[in-house]
Formats: sequence, structure tokens, C-alpha cells
Amino acid sequence: MHFVKAKGILSSSNGINMYRGCSHGCIYCDSRSLCYHVAEDGRDFEDIEVKENALELLEAALKRKKKKCMIGTGAMTDPYIPLEYKLEYTKGALELIEKYGFGVCVQTKSDRVLRDIELLQRINNRTKAVVQMTLTTADEKLCKMLEPKVCGTKKRFEALKRLKDAGIPTVVWLDPILPFINDTKENIEGILEYCAEAGVYGVICFGMGLTLRAGNREHFYKKLDEHFPGLREVYERTFGFKYEVNSPDNSELMRLFHRRCGKYGMAHRNEDIFGYMYRFEDKNMGEQLSFFDI
Repeated sequence: MHFVKAKGILSSSNGINMYRGCSHGCIYCDSRSLCYHVAEDGRDFEDIEVKENALELLEAALKRKKKKCMIGTGAMTDPYIPLEYKLEYTKGALELIEKYGFGVCVQTKSDRVLRDIELLQRINNRTKAVVQMTLTTADEKLCKMLEPKVCGTKKRFEALKRLKDAGIPTVVWLDPILPFINDTKENIEGILEYCAEAGVYGVICFGMGLTLRAGNREHFYKKLDEHFPGLREVYERTFGFKYEVNSPDNSELMRLFHRRCGKYGMAHRNEDIFGYMYRFEDKNMGEQLSFFDI
């Protein structure tokens, strides 16, 4: 890891990232794309950049805001990478969010989020705290290939159940679905059964596929050669240099996705789920504000 002084921490859309880079090792990670400039100056993507003044910047930003809103974290770097247990920047951010009366949307694929369950409860009792969990496969063996340095699907499922029992609303990202790997009816059904049993509010899915850009494409193909010999050539022949890489069964699987979510009573229209997650609620006043109010 290395430390930097950040110039700002809260984005125009009220998102924060306390760290840059990630150590989860997911073979498909879009954050590796060169356009994000995460691994610059020859540094490895796994060499985590820690914004040492992040909490001071966040507190100053929250003090300045005229209206309360939802604060999002985890869009670029998982807020619960292993370093978080040592540094506790994410925990500090949640404490500031609670202190100043804001809501929060946390996006992760780690059951380490359970460390902060009581803090999330306190935020949720006053406003709203939503935990978003990524699920890609119901197959534990495959999960360790795709996401080798983070907890498996079953542990994420157990975390979702504990969060639900604590009254904290949850959302699942069904993403990414890798063509010729986890784009099967059995996998989609298995994930949605987990979601239903865990009582998630909704499931976000932008299609049965993934994105490949310069930076993450090369890493992904290297991992295909390692785990799925011969599949790289299939990708190159089928997709070329396309940015959006969709499963040949995308239409059928999306119909299955919407049908099963409807059957289980889970929200499955992305715009509805985002509208719910980023609508600020003051449970004492009954006031609702948009995520984009500043």
C-alpha cells in the first residue's frame, strides 16, 4: 500500500472511495481499465492507494452540504478490502455519516461488512442504510476462480441474511455474467434462489455479460488462459474488441431473470431499485430527498 494526500473525497454524485486499487483479485475487474488511471507510474493494481486525509475531507464536505442525502461507497474499490480491518477508513466514514445525519449505500462483495452491522443499524434507524452485495455464481468452486481473494458466495449469502435480520435493506448485483462460463440457466436460478431466501429488496442486472476495455481485457484474457485453456480464442473470435460482451443466451436469460424475480417478489427494474436506494429518508421527519440533492 501507499499513502497519498487527496484533493477531494466526495464526488458530484455523492460517492466516496477511501481507497484506490483492490486486492480481491477478481479476474474480470473493470476498475483495472486504463481509463480510470488507478495503476499509474508502474504500480500494481493490488498496491492499494490509501487517501490518508479522506476522513478530514469527508467531514468537511458533509458539514458544507445544505441538504441531507444518501452517500454511496464502493463503486470503484470495495470498501471492505483486507486493509480496512487495519486502517478502518470505511468505519470512520460510516461514523461521520451517522454523526451528520446522512444515509448510506454500501457496495461490497465481502462479508467483512458485518463488522459494522450495528453502525449500519443506527444509520438505518434514523435515515436509511442499504448494503449492496455482488453475486456472480452459485458454484463455490467457480467463485474461487473468478474472485479468489474474497469470501465465497455462501458467506455473502449468510451476510445478506444477517443484514436482513438486523433490519438493514439489501440489494444484489447480478454482475458480471461471463459468456461460456457462468451464463447458464442453473447459475441464474441458483443466485436468485439465494436472493429470495435472504429477503433482498431487489436485484440489479444490466444484462448477461461483462465489459472489457484496455487494461482489464488483458488481465481477463490472461486469467482465461490460466483457468479455461482455449476460451480466450473463443472470446477473441466471437467478440473481437467489443466493449460490451454479452452472452449468446442474453435474451433468454434476461427473460428468466425478470420472471423469477417477479415470482419471488423482488424488485428487478434497475431504475426502480436505484430510485429506492438513493432516495434519502428522514424517518423522524418523513422527509424524502433525492441522492442528487446537494
